[in-house]
Formats: sequence, C-alpha cells, structure tokens
Amino acid sequence: MSGDHHLRPAELTAVERRARALEELLIEKGMVTPEFIDRVVETFSNDLGPMNGAKVVARAWVDPDYKQRLLADATPAIAELGFGGPEGDHMVVVENTPTVHNVVVCTLCSCYPWSVLGLPPNWYKSPPYRARMVREPRALLAEMGCEIPAETEIRVWDSSAEARYLVLPERPVATEGESEEALTSMVTRDAMIGVQR
Repeated sequence: MSGDHHLRPAELTAVERRARALEELLIEKGMVTPEFIDRVVETFSNDLGPMNGAKVVARAWVDPDYKQRLLADATPAIAELGFGGPEGDHMVVVENTPTVHNVVVCTLCSCYPWSVLGLPPNWYKSPPYRARMVREPRALLAEMGCEIPAETEIRVWDSSAEARYLVLPERPVATEGESEEALTSMVTRDAMIGVQR
C-alpha cells in the first residue's frame, strides 16, 4: 500500500546498533534486566533533564531571595528543589545581564550538570565546540544562532569536576505576572548552557 512506508521502523544508526547489542549482551549475561534498563531510561527522561534546570531558573525569576541564594551557593539552593547528586555537586550559577552573556564549555572532556540539564548534547562534547568556544565565542555563538551585541561582554566558563556551571538567563520581557509554571516552560537547555538567549 502506498503511504505505509511511514509505518516501518526507522533504520538504526551504527551507534544505536552498538547500544542495542551491548544491551542484549548485558541482559544475556544476567548483568542487568530489561526492567532495570527501562528504569534508567525513565530516570533520564523524567527525573533528570532540562526541565529540572528550568524549574531552578523560573524559581530564581520569581523569588528574589531564592535567586540570591542560588547565585551565592548554587548546590544547596538547587537541592532545595530536590535536584542534586552525582554530576550535580559543586554547582555554580552565573547570571546573564544586559551587559554580560555567559556560556559554558568543558575544555577537557564533557563535564556537565546532568541533574539539572539531563544528558549533554553531542555538540557540547565535540572538539570543535570545546576549542572554538574558548578562542572565538562570539563567532561560534553567532553560528549557533545566538547573536550577542558587540557591546556585550561574553564570559566563558570552563566546567570541570570541581565546578559545573548553569547559566541563569535573563527573564523574558513582558512576563511579569506569569506563573512560575508558565515561566518554566519558556526556559531551554541551550539557554542554560548559554548558546541561546
């Protein structure tokens, strides 16, 4: 039948085939169960991820006292909302302002705050991003669709095991009166890395 081609599953990529083979081998050897794998996927889909960071940002936008605690000592402030743990320790939050734009990179590997941003995007781990964001942040940001005015200072933060960074974006204009929940939906992962405004 014509039109049925969309019902066939998409062909797996080489990485997906390797991941599936590894999963099958681990299950066959009795090292994990399918239920364990489902729980891990569920955790990364629902419990870890950019929605957690978005909740942190939205709270800071509506609660000046929380924002002050977040900027002073991010790890316990983030923990107030129930987020933390491995890859979420030693958090530092840097605030975007009309005169300063912050962006995060990890020049050594791909240190990243999983508890508030989920899994890192592939481009974050790529050698070109890691090298160019340090050398030519304004040009790279522009290529990524984030034009920063010439008069705005760009600060590049090198994430590491000692400090993982989260950017507190500027609150969107004309959002006074919006609920915290509505504001949460406006926050993107890329804005919390600093590659989006």
